[in-house]
Amino acid sequence: MAGSGKSRAVDPSSVAKAFDAHARTYDKLVGANPGYHEHLRLSAKRMGLTKGAGMRLLDLGCGTGASTAALLDAFPGSQVTAVDASAEMLAQARRKNWPPGVRFVHSRMEDLDRAGVQGPFDGILAAYLVRNLKDRDAGLARMLELLAPGAPLAVHEYSVRDSARSRMKWNLVCAMVIIPMGKLRTGSGDIYRYLRRSVVEFDGVSTFTDRMSRAGFEDIRVQTMDGWQTHVVHTFLGRRPPLSADDPLFDPQVAEVETPPEGVSVV
Repeated sequence: MAGSGKSRAVDPSSVAKAFDAHARTYDKLVGANPGYHEHLRLSAKRMGLTKGAGMRLLDLGCGTGASTAALLDAFPGSQVTAVDASAEMLAQARRKNWPPGVRFVHSRMEDLDRAGVQGPFDGILAAYLVRNLKDRDAGLARMLELLAPGAPLAVHEYSVRDSARSRMKWNLVCAMVIIPMGKLRTGSGDIYRYLRRSVVEFDGVSTFTDRMSRAGFEDIRVQTMDGWQTHVVHTFLGRRPPLSADDPLFDPQVAEVETPPEGVSVV
């Protein structure tokens, strides 16, 4: 994968294979990013869940397990199903020490049923995933289906399209740090050039929250991070509508699911 001539080959259809090639160095690279792990933990906590052991959580786009660890840190004792399309990233994740109840599944978003990933889940964290989906609307609709009524979704994602300042900051960090460091550590900057381009082309905050609303999510809110990621990385929060009181499956004893913490209300 060396050489700039191959950078255009990385697109949503080939991202999983590109991550396969970079899996062994991925943890070291993101570990050099200030706030990377803390921000994932923050997005997990922003889901606002208050239950303890036994919760069923879904980690979509788990990679080498950083987002899985963030969920376990926020909700100790939970049962986490962690899914990724890259076999090599999952191999790195499985080499780490995990408590009972953590299950790693190799699957694309489109093939979750075939992979045996069944809801309902008490919460979903999707970190750096939606931007790479071929069909974002279908992906969000599937996430809604997998959630229990009233349960939250947290999408941890870059979004800079609405802000010229954020785009300038992102492009500068990519040019000065992310792409050179990625090339130095892996011998290729292809996946990191794709990262820069995919973020610039991804939905702005308002477009993505509209997309979540169309998919059926309610109580949609957005919060950003600190450091250089302010207004670059965001937590997009939403939840599946709860059952109505006249629904035959409604049970007032289990119907209350904590609403995600206050962010910047956008709908």
